[in-house]
Amino acid sequence: MKLRVERDALAEAAAWTARVLPTRPTLPVLAGLRLDAGNSRLSLSGFDYEVSGRVDVEAEVADEGSALVSGRLLADICRSLPAGRPVDLAADGGKVSLTCGSARFTLLTLPLEDYPELPAMPAAAGTLDGPALAAAVAQVVVAAGRDDMLPVLTGVRIEIDGETVTLMATDRYRLAVRELHWRPGRPDAAAVALIPARTMADTAKSFGSGEVSLALAAGGQDNLVGFAAGGRRTTTRLLDGEFPKVRSLFPTEVATQARVDTTAFIESARRVALVAERNTPLRLSFRPEEVVLEAGSGEDAQASEALPARVEGEPITIGFNPGYLSDGLGALGAPVAHLAFTQATRPAVLSGAADEDADPSASYRYLIMPVRLSG
Repeated sequence: MKLRVERDALAEAAAWTARVLPTRPTLPVLAGLRLDAGNSRLSLSGFDYEVSGRVDVEAEVADEGSALVSGRLLADICRSLPAGRPVDLAADGGKVSLTCGSARFTLLTLPLEDYPELPAMPAAAGTLDGPALAAAVAQVVVAAGRDDMLPVLTGVRIEIDGETVTLMATDRYRLAVRELHWRPGRPDAAAVALIPARTMADTAKSFGSGEVSLALAAGGQDNLVGFAAGGRRTTTRLLDGEFPKVRSLFPTEVATQARVDTTAFIESARRVALVAERNTPLRLSFRPEEVVLEAGSGEDAQASEALPARVEGEPITIGFNPGYLSDGLGALGAPVAHLAFTQATRPAVLSGAADEDADPSASYRYLIMPVRLSG
């Protein structure tokens, strides 16, 4: 293998592919990046039996060939190379040499014959706008569970129904749902998949521009989902198990509604929560024209702050986990936070609005369970 490639393209490709490599690989070869040169292209691949990543970059290939080298070391080296210069790569025996200007590195190769074959991409089901996908996933993953003892709750459920894609995640204490439009390959497209939330977040962020192709067989029978854009492609194994039926948790009737400036709400909640002891709630009292935030009681440190609010319906006092409330407010992406309540002991629904008079957006909803208040 012998080729020349642009430094910036190589550095970006190596960094993107190395992100899928396991921190503690079960096999030494899984720490490697596979280099394949041919057809005026250099392909960099990584795989850990769960997630795969592959990037193709243009290259001047003198001799075709393949090699396997330490992925994170290659990424670190490429990042440190002088900018604006071409990089020469050559494999000779058990070594790969890398030359850029006067800088020269030699890497030992790993046994290529022991490296697993990357899974094939499923058939493309349609395309999504990259920035819209990244924003939607960021809104949903805040509610995903982090307890590996309940793996189903550590995933993001994707439901495809025609031109609508619905993302949802829950950890039993809050639920986030986001709908977005996409361009399906067939007008009657329908599929369901449960993707690990961490992988979904990382993938969506890395495909945050242009059009993204979603590859998923109907019903997810192949237990694999793929994303591709701009010469990059990644696949991940789906989670097994039945995602809880959570749509029924959203209330059909509302007794109290409130609109509060989102930025002011976030800042006030963070300030007042400073005195909240572990596992104690942030108390919110919604009254005509204001909401009062309180934390602490008795001989403990206490804090309170009042914010202007437009409240419709009966006054209500309710308690929330401060972190869960801040996560939901931070994910809204709207200037006005709209809260809908039924009772102080029932879940509340948080959504965003463009202004105080606008209807709340139905595309993103964050349901949060209340915490029982003492006394």
